[in-house]
Amino acid sequence: MRKTIIGVMGPGELATETDIKNAYELGKLIAQENWILLTGGRNIGVMDAANKGAKEAGGLTLGILPSNHTQNVSDAVDIAILTDMGNARNNINVLSSDVIVVCGMGLGTLSEIALALKNQKPVILLSEYQEIKQLFYNLSPNLTFMAVDTEQTIKLIKEILKKVK
Repeated sequence: MRKTIIGVMGPGELATETDIKNAYELGKLIAQENWILLTGGRNIGVMDAANKGAKEAGGLTLGILPSNHTQNVSDAVDIAILTDMGNARNNINVLSSDVIVVCGMGLGTLSEIALALKNQKPVILLSEYQEIKQLFYNLSPNLTFMAVDTEQTIKLIKEILKKVK
């Protein structure tokens, strides 16, 4: 049976302390559920924090890198996929995930949300950006979910997976 893959997306350089805290906690909780964590794989921001949280809890981490080298890969990534695709790798991130969780916001993150919804992938928004949350909910109310904390995010993932699998 194929393992569940949860994608955690969010900003790198522009990640806030709250984004990083949430991503780290999400990584731990995802690992505790025995799900695979998928991120953009870099050693910065939400990507790095989620991978570190998952590794602390003994989870398996998968990083989809924009480059053709491993220079900026998080030390907490178990499997690094080098794409040499730049931001186009965002499509791989969302298509490979069963559920996408968004921590924080950046331009790359916005593109991942749009790609996910366009491909009928459920997206959970754990973000302080109310206007953006409302925009995506208005565009795709059946696939866009709002969370206020990491515990609610895990509950939503479980509910979504029951419907999808």
